[in-house]
Amino acid sequence: MDVSRALVLRRARLLGQDAPVDVVLRDGRIAAVGSAPDMASADVVDVDGRLLLPGLWDQHTHLTQWALARGRLDVSGAASAAQAVDLVAARLRTDPPPPGRPLVGLGFRDGTWPDAPSAALLDAVAGDVPVVLVSGDLHCAWVSTAGLRLFGVPAHPTGVLRETEWMPLMGALDHVPDDVQDALVADALRAAAARGVVGVVDLEIADNVSVWRRRVAAGDPAVRVRAGVWPPYLDRVVGEDLHTGDRVAGARVTQGPLKVIVDGSLNTRTAWCHDPYPGVDGALAHGVLNVPADELVPLLRHAHAHGLRCAVHAIGDAANALVLDAFAATGARGSVEHAQLLATADVARFAALGLTASVQPAHLPDDRDVADRHWAGRTHRAFPFADLHAAGVPLAFGSDAPVAPLDPWRAVDAAVWRTADARPSWHPEQAISATTALASSVDGRPLGLRVGDPADLVVLDDDPLTLATTPGAVRTTRVAATLVAATWTHTTL
Repeated sequence: MDVSRALVLRRARLLGQDAPVDVVLRDGRIAAVGSAPDMASADVVDVDGRLLLPGLWDQHTHLTQWALARGRLDVSGAASAAQAVDLVAARLRTDPPPPGRPLVGLGFRDGTWPDAPSAALLDAVAGDVPVVLVSGDLHCAWVSTAGLRLFGVPAHPTGVLRETEWMPLMGALDHVPDDVQDALVADALRAAAARGVVGVVDLEIADNVSVWRRRVAAGDPAVRVRAGVWPPYLDRVVGEDLHTGDRVAGARVTQGPLKVIVDGSLNTRTAWCHDPYPGVDGALAHGVLNVPADELVPLLRHAHAHGLRCAVHAIGDAANALVLDAFAATGARGSVEHAQLLATADVARFAALGLTASVQPAHLPDDRDVADRHWAGRTHRAFPFADLHAAGVPLAFGSDAPVAPLDPWRAVDAAVWRTADARPSWHPEQAISATTALASSVDGRPLGLRVGDPADLVVLDDDPLTLATTPGAVRTTRVAATLVAATWTHTTL
């Protein structure tokens, strides 16, 4: 065997095995697992008994928004509108935005607040400084009067823009120079690599093919990227005959799925549900249906005919049923994104249709209180990871960053323990094992190492299966090194 370009990881421990092994990497793939001979021409790194696993993937991100969010005001801890206003006032005193730029915050969840957000509350502390607070689920924004003027929105009765009022405006917050945006994304992906991430699916609302071709001109990203396509850009991807998995740019960027958002979200009370939301009357009582069946079916059929997988956002149980119907009618392949509330019978339909449940376990501890309030009597069907797994439905974990941090260890911990604080597990009957959670984080690969697989690997100082016996401990997993195609993207070795 030509070992001139080999990398040998000495004394690596594989999951479930005590005896260390040598792993040989060559030409970006795993060449051998066992006992490697002395290879004078190879690079040899002794990992000293550390755990070696396939690298982790985040199957649902909005990378530009996540990169920008890392520097924005965090209001996720606010338990009321008044507390959120206090956080805004404190930031304006210590670090106001440049003239003409808004103060942007992220993460508020008003579904359980005792008081109502309003533009007037923000105006009282911000005056003429535009303030835009984006909800934790990204489906609404709380905006000051100056912020409304910035968006060109006329007087609004509350300053809280929900769903269709907000979604067309959201991209305006991301209008920073390309070089600044790209540098922030590159930094965010380096941070992801330091957490063991080797790949992400980027579902940013943008012309992602063009964006990633621009970025790769400066060099490959630290992790693999699957660039999703939204309906406004679908004809461009079809015109280039790009199928899901085809190379888009560089060595690490490939074409991702078609992304469609069928309904809203739980916190915004716009997830489309069979049962009405308590206290909500009229047209919005059941939530919002953004893409009805007569639009969704031809869209999925068109994408499927041109070699694209489909990633369809559905949170409410009525939305999930509609999406399953559309997959059945078209034969399209792909995933349902979120699948937060399911009718019991629809779990089996996931399996029968061969669909993946692309879920974000870290949303569970964030949403449990608002679910208890607005989905009362139905929460045994919310985040039904155990039911999906038992039915044979593949689970694929993601974060929906910036809705949750781009950190797969948070997802594993939330899936196992279904809590993120001192409270007991929320519907523990839907918990899954740590092994299943890890397997849901590695892009469909087995947790063991196979010869011929890509050398996208993570070296761990800790064993997450051991940590998983204590609530919250998996989130502290220490990553010693990460490799993509046998190239170090992060290392402390």
